[in-house]
Amino acid sequence: MEDVGVVECLTTCDGIYEGDSNHSRRRHHHHHHLVVASAMSHNKALSPATSVHELLQCPVCTNFMFPPIHQCLNGHTLCSICKLRVNNRCPTCREELGDIRCLALEKVAESLELPCKYCSLGCMEIFPYDNKLKHEAQCNFRPYNCPYPGSECSVVGDIPFLVGHLREDHKVDMHIGSTFNHLYVKSNPREVDNAARMLMVFNCYSQYFCLHFEAFLLGMAPVYIAFLRFMGDAVEARKFGYRLEVGANGRKLIWEGTPRSIRDSDQKVRDSHDGLIIQRNMALFFSGGDRKQLKLRVAGRIWKENST
Repeated sequence: MEDVGVVECLTTCDGIYEGDSNHSRRRHHHHHHLVVASAMSHNKALSPATSVHELLQCPVCTNFMFPPIHQCLNGHTLCSICKLRVNNRCPTCREELGDIRCLALEKVAESLELPCKYCSLGCMEIFPYDNKLKHEAQCNFRPYNCPYPGSECSVVGDIPFLVGHLREDHKVDMHIGSTFNHLYVKSNPREVDNAARMLMVFNCYSQYFCLHFEAFLLGMAPVYIAFLRFMGDAVEARKFGYRLEVGANGRKLIWEGTPRSIRDSDQKVRDSHDGLIIQRNMALFFSGGDRKQLKLRVAGRIWKENST
């Protein structure tokens, strides 16, 4: 059954709220205890308890090492990315690094099958070592980036964590219900640079949706766009639809569509024009008065597809 309740609220926006981007990322480390029998060309024998996971962990960045894996003359290993960062000096013994590759460790790596690092979040897939990174970059269980626009916020997490982050750190309005009626006010309607705003987050159908309103140039023409993003993946987003409308003085513009997943950035959605686009002159016409201030009422509703 469809959620009910109309949201009536007022936003004044003369600047963009800059959220704190210094939050720590949530990291998930998983240890796979496959014991290595040989010393992997090291002078010092390895303990039987040493795991392949530990052998393949770069001592500088602590990430998995993928071929090419480099080593110094004393057998200390590091990844190819960090080799460029350490000024040709081994970070363990400070000996000069050459171009020696640890072929034995590379062979061990190529023979492994490892679970996705997001297995604790629900991914049960297992991959050959060299396919692991490619999968994890697109894994459906990977954490989501903060969906707040314009701030380049680096926070990542699951949906409940990000909802709290948007409310507490970005001060986004939270509303319950599938219908809304929002009055957006801006004192300088000719400003288009960095004019990105998340108007509110809706909780309906046990899901969360973000309403965006942004100003940008379409070619040389200044326009506004309103659109909805779904806090979840694209498959779940396609189960919902939404309608936006703006109007006044006997005129109305209407948009109906499917919300985009927050996997797609607000800039990507905006640049694909996937939303209700309003030319500035039309927006000022809807605002009434002397057209020196933007007062645009954005109304709409969200529904679940095939719901009765």
